[in-house]
Amino acid sequence: MSSYSTQERYSRPAIFFHWAIFVLVAIAYFAIEIRGPKGSDSRILWTGVHMWAGTLVVSLAVLRLLWRLWRGAPAEVETNALLTFLARLVHLALYVFIFAQPLLGILMVNTGGHPVTLAGTDWQIVLVGADAGARHMLHAAHIWLGNAFYWVIGVHALAAIGHQLVFRHRTLQRML
Repeated sequence: MSSYSTQERYSRPAIFFHWAIFVLVAIAYFAIEIRGPKGSDSRILWTGVHMWAGTLVVSLAVLRLLWRLWRGAPAEVETNALLTFLARLVHLALYVFIFAQPLLGILMVNTGGHPVTLAGTDWQIVLVGADAGARHMLHAAHIWLGNAFYWVIGVHALAAIGHQLVFRHRTLQRML
């Protein structure tokens, strides 16, 4: 099957993956912003929420990518070449983000000498061993990417609104 289908709207599973990942990313950002001081009960709670959200993001991202590869996507909205290029670039960046950011977080915790333990479970995610030098670099990358993606997510949202209000494309309705 080609990478683009003849349908006008995204399929229900694609829409679910999009919005579920959006909500989980928002929860992860919210949790890390309000987590509280080191050692506090608040920090433990919200760090756990952050880790659950990140783990679910990468899990759903795998399913989303598999669905996209199997089912395709609606044809691209007709627009000029520059906007098409920018849309593809932003979408690629978003896919990189939903995979890389949670994996960086897991690797950062692991290189700090700890498994990622999901609250309420006995699951312990260990991908690599302790490495203080790598942890520092991964921590910096995780923070940098998280901060950069406030902007990329904002550009994505504004582009969807712009397509709807300025260009009068049905871009937004295709994902609702």
